[in-house]
Amino acid sequence: MDKIAVIYWSRTGNTETMAKMIARGLRDGGIETELMRVSETDASVIERYNSFAFGCPAMGKEVLEEKEFEPFFAEIEKRLQGTPVALFGSYGWGDGRWMRDWQARVTASGAELFEQGLIFQTESPLVTKIKRAFGKDKKPDEAAYLAFGTRFAAHIRAERRR
Repeated sequence: MDKIAVIYWSRTGNTETMAKMIARGLRDGGIETELMRVSETDASVIERYNSFAFGCPAMGKEVLEEKEFEPFFAEIEKRLQGTPVALFGSYGWGDGRWMRDWQARVTASGAELFEQGLIFQTESPLVTKIKRAFGKDKKPDEAAYLAFGTRFAAHIRAERRR
């Protein structure tokens, strides 16, 4: 049976929302799924799952979170060869370079990158704060995250039938 881990890091809750909806989409698609924060696991996770969805927002100069997520990912990325991997995360500045760089790392590892990384682009913190005061802040697109998880589930099932 296919078994996937959805592993994420989130500071503001946007990436956590994405993770929960992607996990639900995977389950709805018939894939046994476990959702976990990166702090709840270690590199041995690679041995327990057939596929992975990793989520991390852009931090600093558009890099993965540097204290928990980056060290974890750096330790496992060389062991992802041939493994279906989906990426997701959020950011509020820049042009999404962190996701392009992350996708390149996954591809270089020999993993099977699913689609392009799913991104939720927030607004700048000041714009968000002002809009939130008026109840008009940008909301995550939960339906899109659910659909991403469902598509990933279909992809995993199709790959296993080959």
